[in-house]
Amino acid sequence: MSQSIAIRPIQKKDNQATAEMIRYVLIEQNAPKTGTAYEDKALDDLYETYKDERAVYYILTENDEIIGGAGIQALDDDDSICELQKMYFHPKARGRGLGQQMIEQCLRFAKNQGYKSCYIETLPSMKAAQKRYLRNGFEYIDYKLGQTGHHACTVWMLKEL
Repeated sequence: MSQSIAIRPIQKKDNQATAEMIRYVLIEQNAPKTGTAYEDKALDDLYETYKDERAVYYILTENDEIIGGAGIQALDDDDSICELQKMYFHPKARGRGLGQQMIEQCLRFAKNQGYKSCYIETLPSMKAAQKRYLRNGFEYIDYKLGQTGHHACTVWMLKEL
């Protein structure tokens, strides 16, 4: 059986499965439910949340099953800075180079939209994600940007684009 892997923009029909995948990963990673993407109202409506022309949410599918996702959106208080948001991968997707493909696609989109830098916030426990971000040119910063509401995400990183 051949594997069909694709990264594509989210469609309205993908909302529920994408939200379920993200919540599954957060639980699997023992992430707190409060102060993270788990409780975001937008999580159940990602297609609508990323409809702005300078925003995108990509999903990673394998044989039509959603196994990952990540988005780019402007920070609420500075439209020259975007945030890499809700980048989560089901265990089925990990260790296969798919996260690298996703981050490259997101950063290409951000550059093409004219953003000057890209911000990430993550949980201290998500060490593998932090290593990937560092390999892609992100650097740790000691202050939070924007009003994301993710008070549990206390690791902040920034990359000049």
